[in-house]
Amino acid sequence: MRLGWLLPFAALAVFSARAVRAADCPDWSPAQARQELNALHDRLDGWNHAYRVDGQSPVDDAVYDQALQRYAHWRRCFPGHAPAELAHLADASGRVRAPVVQTGLAKLPDGDALAEWMRARGNQDLWVQPKADGVAVTLLYLDGQLQQATSRGDGLHGSDWTAFAQRIGAIPKHLPNAPARVVLQGELYWRLPGHLQANDGGVNARSLVAGALSRDTLDAATAAQIGLFVWDWPSGPADMPARLAGLQAMGLADSVTYIHPVKTIEDVKRWRERWYRHAMPFAADGTVVRQGHRPAASSWSATPPAWAIAWKYPAASALAEVRAVTFTVGRSGRITPVLELVPVQLDDHRVQRVGLGSVARWRQLDIRPGDQVEVVLAGLTIPRLQSVVWRTQQRAEVTPPDPGKHDPLSCWQATPGCGQQFRARLLRLGGKQGLQLDGIGAGTWQALIDAGLIHGLLDWIDLSPAQLAAVPGFGQARASTLAQTFASARQRSFDRWLHALDMPASGHAELLDWASLSAYSSNDWQAIDGIGPGRADRLVEFFTHPEVRAQAARLHQAGVQGF
Repeated sequence: MRLGWLLPFAALAVFSARAVRAADCPDWSPAQARQELNALHDRLDGWNHAYRVDGQSPVDDAVYDQALQRYAHWRRCFPGHAPAELAHLADASGRVRAPVVQTGLAKLPDGDALAEWMRARGNQDLWVQPKADGVAVTLLYLDGQLQQATSRGDGLHGSDWTAFAQRIGAIPKHLPNAPARVVLQGELYWRLPGHLQANDGGVNARSLVAGALSRDTLDAATAAQIGLFVWDWPSGPADMPARLAGLQAMGLADSVTYIHPVKTIEDVKRWRERWYRHAMPFAADGTVVRQGHRPAASSWSATPPAWAIAWKYPAASALAEVRAVTFTVGRSGRITPVLELVPVQLDDHRVQRVGLGSVARWRQLDIRPGDQVEVVLAGLTIPRLQSVVWRTQQRAEVTPPDPGKHDPLSCWQATPGCGQQFRARLLRLGGKQGLQLDGIGAGTWQALIDAGLIHGLLDWIDLSPAQLAAVPGFGQARASTLAQTFASARQRSFDRWLHALDMPASGHAELLDWASLSAYSSNDWQAIDGIGPGRADRLVEFFTHPEVRAQAARLHQAGVQGF
């Protein structure tokens, strides 16, 4: 459930409270702390307004939750600087006392932690169920008739949803075979027939339910979209099998089908995987493990209990803080902005860098260190920026490389400002699309640059074993192997050398020798199949460029055929 919508901030703080160490807190002055807290407060307030009034969710539910947790953390770091109206961020104005307290759930980080939790309970009388991704509700029945529906609120008091409950067909108005007084707790969810959590994620399903229930009226079409999963019968029998039998007898069979006994962590993992990868009628953001026997409901408090625990699914999106904005320059001179992030976990990926594609996009988004961004996995593997969630109030200066100094024919030397593009040229030269110099990668090239042995693109071609052996970490054997590899490059074909130097695509041209190709005009190139005017001009520019001519002269001196 979306805590920020149904819980006052004080209750959220109870759920997430822990000791705050200075090292965990931002290094802010009091003035900046006030600025940042106010900015995030206003952003959360805006989301809540869109959520309650317009029925929209501007950000993913998971990102909202993380933003609210971030706010709670900052507030604990700077307790005297939060906005005075903070407690009213959440819609917890309901004054109806719940017939039984809603406890909430603590969350465990992984299967190992859950296995330990289960062992501490002797692996006995444990039950697993999906953690339906909706909003919590408490239902009171007297003599089988629905009397009251209450939102979670602060766990003790909530909003009166009885009128809404009367319109939601999934909530029984009458329970057959019911005791005189029945209290049920469950989740109101958005119906998603055939939903696959692994593929579809949460699809902001809980926002749809909570948004609908936050408005003044509930129309019939929306009410029909809301389902009910009963996950507990607090007033029921003491043991789980008897409670399940009672729920079945009262017509709540659908809920019963999602509660199963487990004895080992492997049992839990099987159900967890099944609910993650097989069709379900609702979104589920994890699994819940409960003890069958628990204290009497009259003793419950609005804090996570010891007898139930949640293990959430990996987040489909994550809120990440930008540590720095860096820029990479490729061999073609293309400049790519990269966001260096405080690491976040997405599925089984630890994400700490995400590219922005172009300097133009970075300028448009204006992302600076300290900004908070939403990242997702594109194609389940590649981290991608989804949105800028909010911006830090202190805007640091970020200066990208000058695009006027980088193009496909720049940086053939390791001169200031050319380091990245020059290294990219070396990687292309020795890589699979170039000379295929086995065992030589970025680390080797960098070591040679650091040792002062490479300043120009082809300086390595004449290095001796003695020079190579003097490079820290190489040694005699490594030096001898490298010298042989470098010497063998002289025997590579003319056309392979041209590709290694990153010659533009030449269609069906016969690559005979440098003298012939460097004399071609644009018209000569266009006369060759597959070469148009644009590519012809790029080829002429390549073969006549002074730096490229210098590389050709160096290869001629080295005795490479064709030059």
